[in-house]
Amino acid sequence: MEETLGKVTIAPNVLVTIVQKTAMSESGVAQLADAVPGVKRFLGLHTIGRGVEVDVSENRVTVDVYLIARRGVDLLRMGRALQAQITRAIQDIVGMDVREVNIHIEDVATELSQDANKKREKAR
Repeated sequence: MEETLGKVTIAPNVLVTIVQKTAMSESGVAQLADAVPGVKRFLGLHTIGRGVEVDVSENRVTVDVYLIARRGVDLLRMGRALQAQITRAIQDIVGMDVREVNIHIEDVATELSQDANKKREKAR
């Protein structure tokens, strides 16, 4: 017999944190983008954290992730892996259905070796 003791509410920022942590655990992600584009963030229609936009509608979650990838990474494979990892994390941790996870690769990081950085510093 299932007894109702009250209501469980999960703040949308919890979802943002889950998505951010999951995205940053992927080795191909250099960092999350500084800002989420669009006017929705100004209107308060979505919950936004650094590089992540979450919308909950009809108890289903839609996620947009804006990131900067590491150089030399298979971008399509990384994007698909992130979609699966983020979906699984939300379902396992929060128990909510995921409508879609959209990965937006905004840029590719240019990581110079330490030797290249030293040479550039000497040239100045």
